[in-house]
Amino acid sequence: MRSALDLLTQYAAYHRDRRNIATHFVGVPLIVFAVGTLLARPQFDVAGWPLTPAWVLFALTALWYLSRHWVLGLTTSVAVGVLIGLGHLVAASSTSIWLAAGIGTFVVGWIIQFIGHYYEGRKPAFVDDLIGLLVGPMFVVAEAMFAAGWNREMLARIEQKAGPTVVRDLANARP
Repeated sequence: MRSALDLLTQYAAYHRDRRNIATHFVGVPLIVFAVGTLLARPQFDVAGWPLTPAWVLFALTALWYLSRHWVLGLTTSVAVGVLIGLGHLVAASSTSIWLAAGIGTFVVGWIIQFIGHYYEGRKPAFVDDLIGLLVGPMFVVAEAMFAAGWNREMLARIEQKAGPTVVRDLANARP
């Protein structure tokens, strides 16, 4: 079980360009929302409570986040839970709206991600390690928390290993 520090450091190595990080603040939430929307159907009644595949997946990922770092895991779980809840609101609409919103935001989210990785000059982290799909939301939440002044020590340790954030010079970048 890798710690949040190890996971974020590995993920950060693929995300040092500030424009790439900025695109992740839009793309990752769109993708999480899309997955929550698409998995909000079907709905099962479990002891009087509505249960969907989205909430099952959320519970599993929340446990995973919490097992990595209590504060960051809780904050990430809350953020993901809000997006999943919003996805359920959309899923309560007609089938065409549900599918259009789910598929549309999924595609747009990934397009934004790939634009960011164009600036980065590197492939997305999940290509080398599928756990990167779980780390993405945690990375975005951590970056927001770091920007607010939270856990400067963790940020310093990540930057010590992954390097500082930059704006890569595309005109002189190697292919």
